[in-house]
Amino acid sequence: MSFSISEIPDQSGRTVLVTGANSGLGFETAKALAARGARVIMAVRDEAKGLAALDLIEIEVPEAQLELKSLDLSDLESVQALSRQLHDEGVQLDVLINNAGVMMPPRGLTKQGFETQFGTNHLGHFALTLLLLDLMKLEGDARVVTVSSEMHRRGFIDFDDLQSEQGYSPTAAYAQSKIANVYFGLELARKCMAAGMDVKSVVAHPGYAATNLQYAGPTGLVRLFMPLTNALFAQSAEAGAWPQIYAATMPDVKNGEYFGPTGLGNMRGAPGRNVPVARAQDKEIAARLWDVSEELTGVHWSP
Repeated sequence: MSFSISEIPDQSGRTVLVTGANSGLGFETAKALAARGARVIMAVRDEAKGLAALDLIEIEVPEAQLELKSLDLSDLESVQALSRQLHDEGVQLDVLINNAGVMMPPRGLTKQGFETQFGTNHLGHFALTLLLLDLMKLEGDARVVTVSSEMHRRGFIDFDDLQSEQGYSPTAAYAQSKIANVYFGLELARKCMAAGMDVKSVVAHPGYAATNLQYAGPTGLVRLFMPLTNALFAQSAEAGAWPQIYAATMPDVKNGEYFGPTGLGNMRGAPGRNVPVARAQDKEIAARLWDVSEELTGVHWSP
């Protein structure tokens, strides 16, 4: 089974913001949606890499409607700055794809003092989403797609040590950030529904896809064996982007769903519906994490 860009409905007239659009899954997502007519806002941390990615897409998709915006999800001031810029410009969003992330680096801290993976992968996207929700077109199938990982199945939210101060494992911290993505996406779906907002919140994961994320963060034996495991098991970044593209565009997508590959243990293949691990569907944990995230970021739900 496979998937192709030609299956994506025409996206003409729709505006999509993709975080981390300069490489990997984000780049492939931006390129595919631009090829189907969407106006794509590429939100990137490194402007030079962002410009290079934009140029590459324009070579392959000459008619692409692309804009580059600066965004460092590890800095809440940068998140706030992008929100102000988009509001000042009167941008109306149809789709927000929370794609960017970091994976298994040595322990570090964001500008506001959060553990890097939790702060970037979860808190940065949490704040960005809440700040941009009022820009979503509420009458035209608006969607928020939050990209998680099957590593969420190994994740637990340690409310007593969210910042891994009592002990740091790159893998455990990554898994915590990825299950946080699932809790957030599903809780946002519930909140939008309760508030009567016509916004679908869905979660997607790429399966096992070969991207630069696997080399930018991991160190030691994990990095040493990454080329071998990629060669044996990984699908391409293009295929890894299929689930989030599907979640962002296809007409059968419903609020609160979870998408990923449908073949070989949900690690590769055509995109479709998956089911997150049972504890990621715990509404009490999701609500508690939401409250903590509001407190940490200073950004609050105001439908």
